Amino acid sequence: MRLLDADLRRRGAAERTRVEYGRDAAELAAWSVRQGLEPEQVTPRLLRRYAAFLSERELAPTSVARKLASLRSLYRTLREHGEIAANPADLVPAPKRPQKLPRVLRPEEVAALLDRIPAATPLDVRDRAIFELAYSSGLRAEELVNLDVGSVAFDDEEVRVEGKGTKTRLVPVGEAALASLARYVERARPALATDRAEPALFLSKSGRRLSTSDVRRRLRVWSRNAALQGGVHPHALRHSFATHLLEGGADLRTIQELLGHSSISTTQIYTRVESARLRSAYARAHPRA
Repeated sequence: MRLLDADLRRRGAAERTRVEYGRDAAELAAWSVRQGLEPEQVTPRLLRRYAAFLSERELAPTSVARKLASLRSLYRTLREHGEIAANPADLVPAPKRPQKLPRVLRPEEVAALLDRIPAATPLDVRDRAIFELAYSSGLRAEELVNLDVGSVAFDDEEVRVEGKGTKTRLVPVGEAALASLARYVERARPALATDRAEPALFLSKSGRRLSTSDVRRRLRVWSRNAALQGGVHPHALRHSFATHLLEGGADLRTIQELLGHSSISTTQIYTRVESARLRSAYARAHPRA
């Protein structure tokens, strides 16, 4: 255990991490003793048994995965110091974590959210433009706040987005979002701008580029105003965009490109959302469901 703690200190691990890793190693040592073994004698097969034992204690998959990560560090340290020939934890897969389905708003819920945002003040007009665009084009909160004035091509009805990994993509913008953006750029943004050289599209009340926390906070305000249960996160609008496209007949490859996903497997979660919706409708409607 001392070797592990010294190794973690050398790697700059936080004290909390060192405590947790030490506790995990001690738990494995106690289990190994009950099996008549020393921790150095544990094989991949026995570690899989240990992982099963942890699961039987009703630990969450995330907790089991963290404990296995601790043990990988323990055995890596033992191997580096010549105590063992190979790291048995490298051959033990972490349990699959249950993937929660993203929240998806119904079209009428999206309409209720957006239509409740008035055009009374520059900030209202800005918010309506932000969330119309988020739903129209499926942009992440970070992508929204990183837009510049020149990112929107009104004539081409598209927006140039700098996504993850500095990947650029062109995404179509619907008529409702274009109208909201035009209203914002023509009327509201000039009232918010304090520096003509500021390139950001969406400005705060002090004339600076918005942050993602600003977007989340404003969406919470308007979702409460629309009486939407549980609050709404900006990603819910992105999920709703993708799911509604799928329901409308768009193929996964198209949705993948629009969302900027590097892998189709990431986009496939929306097929599970659609399947869950269909199963729910079936359960409600079929007489022998």
